[in-house]
Amino acid sequence: MNNEANTRALFEQLLKENDFKFSVKGAESSDDNCIVEGEKSANLKINKLLSNASKKGSGKGRPDYIISKIINNPDLIIICECKAQTKFHESINLDKYGDYAVDGVLLYSSFLSKEYDVLSIAISGESKKDYKMSTYLQLKGEIEPRNLKINDVYKFNDYINLYSKDEHKFNQDLSKLLDYSRLLNDHLHSLKIPEDKRSLLISGCLIALQDKAFCASYKLQDSKALISNLLNTIEIQLQNVTNSDLKNIIINYSFIKTSTNLSANNNLLREIITGIKDNIDNFIKTHKYYDTLGQFYIEFLRYANNDKGLGIVLTPPHITELFCEIGNVNKDSVVYDNCCGTGGFLISSLDMMVKDSLGDSNKEAHIKSQQLIGTEFQDHIFTLACSNMYIHGDGRSHIFKGSCFDNKIIEQVKALKPNVGFLNPPYKSSKNDIEELKFVLNNIECLEKGSLCIAIIPMSCAIADSKNKDVYDLKKELLKYHTLDAVFSMPDELFVNSNVNTRTCIMVFKAKEPHPENYKTYFGYWKNDGFIKRRDGRADYNNLWEDIKKHWITSYRNRDEIINESVKKTVGANDEWCAEAYLETDYSNIPSDLFVSKLKNYCLYLFSNNLANSINNNPLDISFVSEDNKEYGYFKIKDFFDVKSGGDKPKDCYYPAEGYYEVNSVENQVNNNGIKEKIYFDKVDKIYSNFISVVSIGDGGTSFYQPEKCACFTRVKSLIPNNKIKFNPYIAMYICVIIEMEKYKYGYGRVVSKDRLKELYLYLPVDKNKNPDWEYMEAFIKSLPYSSNL
Repeated sequence: MNNEANTRALFEQLLKENDFKFSVKGAESSDDNCIVEGEKSANLKINKLLSNASKKGSGKGRPDYIISKIINNPDLIIICECKAQTKFHESINLDKYGDYAVDGVLLYSSFLSKEYDVLSIAISGESKKDYKMSTYLQLKGEIEPRNLKINDVYKFNDYINLYSKDEHKFNQDLSKLLDYSRLLNDHLHSLKIPEDKRSLLISGCLIALQDKAFCASYKLQDSKALISNLLNTIEIQLQNVTNSDLKNIIINYSFIKTSTNLSANNNLLREIITGIKDNIDNFIKTHKYYDTLGQFYIEFLRYANNDKGLGIVLTPPHITELFCEIGNVNKDSVVYDNCCGTGGFLISSLDMMVKDSLGDSNKEAHIKSQQLIGTEFQDHIFTLACSNMYIHGDGRSHIFKGSCFDNKIIEQVKALKPNVGFLNPPYKSSKNDIEELKFVLNNIECLEKGSLCIAIIPMSCAIADSKNKDVYDLKKELLKYHTLDAVFSMPDELFVNSNVNTRTCIMVFKAKEPHPENYKTYFGYWKNDGFIKRRDGRADYNNLWEDIKKHWITSYRNRDEIINESVKKTVGANDEWCAEAYLETDYSNIPSDLFVSKLKNYCLYLFSNNLANSINNNPLDISFVSEDNKEYGYFKIKDFFDVKSGGDKPKDCYYPAEGYYEVNSVENQVNNNGIKEKIYFDKVDKIYSNFISVVSIGDGGTSFYQPEKCACFTRVKSLIPNNKIKFNPYIAMYICVIIEMEKYKYGYGRVVSKDRLKELYLYLPVDKNKNPDWEYMEAFIKSLPYSSNL
């Protein structure tokens, strides 16, 4: 006869075999790593949450096991529900709470997850030979539990690692950390601590918190004694490692001693340190090898008016992680970042290298002391980099302070034989600033032959041609001595958390191997990383990044050419180094909704400007029959249009005068058909009607048919039809939609220039002579809703 008591005994046996250390109630031991209770907990909070969780719909819920007080993880509880027979393991709809193990444990999880992170285990069967097990994780506030696909009991520490490294858990913890960073930023602002000193204060506290004596004493000291203790501890801790700039590092923390506000109140600094310990130090211990200080630096400078002057644009952590994947970083890599900032690339590299060392402590020690190299010019950022690496267990002996162009530093770096180069160089903000590609050449100079150098730089560097001689010459030099292996276009708002709108791309070079003739560089359109911009910053709110990253890396390694995403192309220095210039748009299934939407918006413009008395959604002609096997061809815009660039709008254009004509002012906007207002204009040769206007920058590629007299101004291009096209409003609507299907290729980093627009291909239906079938396009547009208004 089946007996659920056997299942419970089996579960307890499995726990003990897998290092769950617990004692019977009343005889707890200091060796225990958790408390295991049956049906009812001594924790009043847990009991309250279960007060209405009965399987029968009313009354208290009683899980067979409640595991709490899990060491170093107070927010985690584990619950278990047991059934003697495996046929009662899980129902189809998970709604038989009293009869099935999975159903019941998930019911309890739904109540407990209001205040806890809940690991739910369902077990059925009475022996090791035939039992079934399911495991779910439901974090606090999550609506649905996630099946972890675990069908056996894990070791205690494996459960803790699984929990702490869960992607959803990381994003949740990071969100909490950033919330704390904003509160701390406001607090430090009120204390008149300068923006560039705030991260230094945090780094100093984190360094001191590594010392047991400091942790034991700081709460007992007044402000004066605590400040002295803090600075002494920082110095002692940092003296344990070698760095020739140690004195300068210590000096950078001296502001703590001179801050009147920090010393005025005995509780103030003490409370700050406790907050840092509880919120930041614990985060670092849970999520190792994450550039936490870098994130705080970004947050502290986000609202500062002079943030660009104070520091640099720091690379988002998921991108530093992506670099490591692209660069195949492993335990034998020697990584060099010649613009290391707070050390983000080095920390991500350290993470991957340690993982690849598979627990070899000697190898880990060698990695931390010998295989991570950085150079940083700015004094306070250098201190942050050193402290950041120290907190993560690195010796810091190979973080150099100074210019990466200094010959002495170059020789020191070369002697360490780096075989992977990473950099996010300072972005030019004035004419006198160093070109970004010079930093790339500097990084490559230090690498071993055949190494990969990976840089994230402004898109303007990639698309520069001979008209921009300085950048063009650098592109030539790069190809002369090194191979351009790949270029990836990055999301437009990648650096929004740093208040920077620069459009960027990642370039990958093979060091000291000249670019071969006819070599096909791999170009990827990596614009969607799954991150979403919200008021509190840009983050992976929907947990899409891991899958996207895996897809990108796999496509690159296989050099897959994917429509709208990646392409291989032979390029030279005068060519654009970006996917947008070479991708073929997928026209295999153009939705008719795009054409209808274009018609609808045009009709709205007509009605709003009194060019139509009424609007209806009727088609003009329903006799059109689509041809399933209709052939299409590619034609350049310049084949059918003269492309004109808009000039500057005159200031005095609002009053009538002799020789002036009233026209529509077409400007860089997407509402009202691109028309801002009526003006008076006297340049007759620049007044057009019955043409197409195209937005050049911003929402580049947005196109409008203009029936009336217009003048187009800055950031707008005009397509004036020639005698090779049977142009009318219907053809215009068709072409506008085709142009807009190419919009993804343009942005602030790559605008719709006159030259690019002339060379843009239109994908059009053709007749038997392979010429554009204008009659077919016109008939198609006339068959659509709203076409009767044209």
